Amino acid sequence: MSMKITAAEVNQLRKSTGAGMMDCKKALVEAEGDFDKAVENLRKKGQKVAANRADRESSEGAALAKVNEDHTAGVLVSVNCETDFVAKNDAYQQLAHALADHALQFDTKDAFLSSEFQGMTVAEKLTEQTGVIGEKIEIGGFSKLTAPYVGSYIHAGNKIATLVGLSGIVDNAAEISKNVAMQAAAMNPIALNEEGVDASVVEKEIEIAKDQLRQEGKPEAMLDNIAKGKIKRFFKDNTLVNQAYIKDGKISVSDYVKSADPDLVVTGFKRVALG
Repeated sequence: MSMKITAAEVNQLRKSTGAGMMDCKKALVEAEGDFDKAVENLRKKGQKVAANRADRESSEGAALAKVNEDHTAGVLVSVNCETDFVAKNDAYQQLAHALADHALQFDTKDAFLSSEFQGMTVAEKLTEQTGVIGEKIEIGGFSKLTAPYVGSYIHAGNKIATLVGLSGIVDNAAEISKNVAMQAAAMNPIALNEEGVDASVVEKEIEIAKDQLRQEGKPEAMLDNIAKGKIKRFFKDNTLVNQAYIKDGKISVSDYVKSADPDLVVTGFKRVALG
């Protein structure tokens, strides 16, 4: 004879785990009404689903940016799933935002994953939700940024999120940092400035430039000088502070920031994108 499980018990488990009503009822019946055991049953189901879906692509989800109250630190988190259908679900979005808010406390992805969240670790919560939703759920990107002032931008649809750090606080720091963060989202720079570009990337670009010039028939003696000019262009296109500002192509991002305060500079940026 199956044990009588009340609607209130089912509802309590549903609120605690986010699992469907029928899954909750089944877990409680199997656990003979023991709430903690029912939670464990749902987690085991999640582990089984997670194992079965380990090789699936999780390129949808929500890329989110969160900044603390005094704007001195921010975090980027992408909570990834398999389909756009799940990503747009209100419950999924609520979970993603709750995880991103929680992530503000941590400096690394590992510390975040092993931290306690809603009565279990973040990693366990992701496994549990994999069982609840039936799709692979995982943390994709995780980045922390600290600065005297940190601003953020999330692109429509939560596909790209960015953070930007400024060297000081000015009257319109929120607007400036958001505009520069929008630039980072749209233009996807590889580094903040020239110094941030890996030497191997620069060497490769110089070789590519020289090969192109040789094919154009330029004399070997001229290659170094012309290649230097091409590298300057590469930095202008690919480093955030040197890029043409998207809202006014006549000035650079650095010029835009200095228009607010001659001493103001961008100290860093982070970007996370789905897919």
